[in-house]
Amino acid sequence: MDPGHHAKIALLQSSSLTTVVQQEIERAILVGEYAPGSKLTEAALAEKLGVSRGPIREAFRMLEEAGLLRFEKNRGVFVRDIPIDEAIEIFDLRAAMDELVGRQLAANITPTQLKEIKGLVDAMEKSVKAADTREYHLLNLTFHDRLVEMAGNRKLTAIYRKLIKELSLFRRLNLADGWLMPISANEHRQILKAIASGDAQTAGRAMFEHVIESKERTIANDLRRQARVAAESPTDNSLKKAQRA
Repeated sequence: MDPGHHAKIALLQSSSLTTVVQQEIERAILVGEYAPGSKLTEAALAEKLGVSRGPIREAFRMLEEAGLLRFEKNRGVFVRDIPIDEAIEIFDLRAAMDELVGRQLAANITPTQLKEIKGLVDAMEKSVKAADTREYHLLNLTFHDRLVEMAGNRKLTAIYRKLIKELSLFRRLNLADGWLMPISANEHRQILKAIASGDAQTAGRAMFEHVIESKERTIANDLRRQARVAAESPTDNSLKKAQRA
């Protein structure tokens, strides 16, 4: 076997290993094993995944390009933490994309696809009754991903998935609040009805409004969180008292 062939095999093995490593780190970030803002080190991950540092370094670079990691000079590699203003931009973009998806599905969805979506909504309602926030969150992601996929625009699907991954880096996702689940589940039922009706305008509006409602809940949540932090911070309070004096 010629040396060139060996080199090709080695390259193929290292590139496929990098892909596997990248997928594993990405999975861990998206399910919350590595929280936004946390530091990742090459050595620790190389040991954990049983690989050399090369694929880890390459995976870090790819995940930075994908918007999941950020490099800080002389400090290291961190899981990105999306600020509230960036989360709002993503919601606005998503709302426009979802409106397009709703309009297309009202015109083109097949009975088999409709049945699949109905099954997901039924499962979501079951997880609300069981108060299972984690299961609900996973079903919610699947529901929206499948609708986008069913619309059949590959470019839109790719951009949508990138945005959803970035949004998962926003620390304060609404569905952690169990009381919001029934409200959210009911909105999904309305989306299903609107798509099934075949009316493009109604379906588009139902999907658009669902994302905007999510955005409003996110903003309200963030304001509540800021108020809580301010109330718990003695430094802030003493500073305010000093300013009033």
